[in-house]
Amino acid sequence: MTTTLEFPVLLRLIDERSTAFRAAVASAPSLDVQVPTCPEWTLFDLAQHIGEGRRDWAVTVAAGPAPAKSAAQGAPAAPREREALLAWLAESTEHLLDALRKAGPDRGCWTWWEASQSPQTSGAVARHQLQQMAVHTYDAQITIGAPQPLPVEVALDGVDEFLSTCVATTSAWPHKPAAIDFHASEGRSWRLSLSADGARTARLPGAGTMPATAAGQDPNAAAAFFSARGTAGELVFILHDRIPIDSLELDGDRRIFEQLSAWDPAE
Repeated sequence: MTTTLEFPVLLRLIDERSTAFRAAVASAPSLDVQVPTCPEWTLFDLAQHIGEGRRDWAVTVAAGPAPAKSAAQGAPAAPREREALLAWLAESTEHLLDALRKAGPDRGCWTWWEASQSPQTSGAVARHQLQQMAVHTYDAQITIGAPQPLPVEVALDGVDEFLSTCVATTSAWPHKPAAIDFHASEGRSWRLSLSADGARTARLPGAGTMPATAAGQDPNAAAAFFSARGTAGELVFILHDRIPIDSLELDGDRRIFEQLSAWDPAE
């Protein structure tokens, strides 16, 4: 069973990443500067997304398993003046953290990832929210020309969280059965198995070797294979499409990763 960060640690790290995000916004020359990793957004747009998203999730966590109404109804809009925006962002984070503290890690909660390997609990929401804040903090930092590496504990959990929450699905993989290994230089590895049964991820006990099959397939049927190796932070940024995959050490059939990037299980 995969061990994730403890709930109090998740809350602390959400707060820390939120503080780092506000620091980047505070030091930007303008709120109208374009975000290189989200070119359709200005820094103000990114800040608005962060604040509104945290408020929405606060309402969702408080509502429990039933889908909640959007927090946008009656909530204060993101202010354009910088100091007021920073205060609004801090308040947005506190709304989320307060809702998570009150719910605790095990309470049922509506989520969009019901077909994944992540539970539908407030603890899983906290885990996902940490990664959202971490990646968008990088977006803000690179916008001001001062990108910082992800904290190692955030990055290691981030690879696992993305694969378990955003990739894992019961929808059939439409290509040849395949396996992708992700190796973090900090000493942790994961395998994503792709087959007619969907996409499933598992922690590897060691460095990992070329698998003979993908999960759920005939053990005599060979599976295509691809692996990527780098720091955990680089793996997170690859998975979130923030840096090119050529930034990593690659092995095997690269087309598998390209197929994964283009795959929409909902289609």
